[in-house]
Amino acid sequence: MEAPDGPTPILVHRGRVLDVSTFAPTCADFVRHWRGDVPQGRDLGPIDELPWAPSWEDGATTSLLAPIDLQCIKASGVTFAVSAVERVIEERARGDARKAEEIRDALRERVGADIRSVKPGSEAAARLKEALIADGLWSQYLEVAIGPHAEIFTKAQPLSAVGWGAWIGVRGDSHWNNPEPEIVLAVAPDGRAVGATLGNDVNLRDFEGRSALLLGEAKDNNASCALGPFIRLFDDRFTLDDVRNAVVRLEIAGDDQFRLSGESSMNQISRDPEELVAQALSHHRYPDGFVLFLGTMFAPTQDRDQPGLGFTHKRGDVVRVFTPRLGVLENKVTPAEEAPAWTFGLSDLMRNLAGRGLLA
Repeated sequence: MEAPDGPTPILVHRGRVLDVSTFAPTCADFVRHWRGDVPQGRDLGPIDELPWAPSWEDGATTSLLAPIDLQCIKASGVTFAVSAVERVIEERARGDARKAEEIRDALRERVGADIRSVKPGSEAAARLKEALIADGLWSQYLEVAIGPHAEIFTKAQPLSAVGWGAWIGVRGDSHWNNPEPEIVLAVAPDGRAVGATLGNDVNLRDFEGRSALLLGEAKDNNASCALGPFIRLFDDRFTLDDVRNAVVRLEIAGDDQFRLSGESSMNQISRDPEELVAQALSHHRYPDGFVLFLGTMFAPTQDRDQPGLGFTHKRGDVVRVFTPRLGVLENKVTPAEEAPAWTFGLSDLMRNLAGRGLLA
């Protein structure tokens, strides 16, 4: 009987695609065992000759899944000064985009300038906290922006992320939301950051703005986490320093002819990527490893429709996250309720791998 098809880890090496499932049946296993040596694998052909197509296109047959599977999907928030200011604005506007601009003007000059000048967790940060409390400007978001502890949260469940060319979901009952273009580290169970990919950490600003306790509602929804196109593994030509100095760009193209672009410069991050990984590991272990979104400074304020309402997604938006060393992550927006449902879970994966003879 022919072995069943199923998700297959691939390695792109010197322009060719290798099926490495006999070396590592899961992406988590590959990250765990990666030490720099290219494993043997079945050659599937040149990468530019394979029939990749976005899964939102009719008739698409070969799609790229998210380049992770068993790993926990973690995210760090409020790691840039501008994102800290925008989270405070969301909180004070109580998720109402109409109120945001007047609050933005009042906060940006004082809070934005001050938090750029201090190292999180330092004595200077503690003094700034006291001053901002005295001025009535303190916020729980500023606590994680300049305090000793980073915000580390669970973005999505293992196997639930979508990859390049997939529909990405935004809840239909959200009326103020945006993409969050980020670099995402792939971390092995022993704490080694072994590579990086691109991610879109979709955010519902109206939900989280009403209450930080709605973070789960704002972040973890059907098809709301995109990763890809590949994990670029660290070697002598691509290191963590390349991540530290990357500029992540984003473009949004709507069916209504709306266009928006922006960028996030990783050298403006307030906490080093290694510090964020260490904080994620400080009180937990991840036997299958994890991936960690590093945060973004992109927070669009450009009005899309009526003045003062800012930006929010519409059905059919094409979102492109890109940087030269990591490629392009492209997805198309649909209501989360209408995106293909996540139905292939861990037990399905284990049965599939067993049926293909890939489990030792």
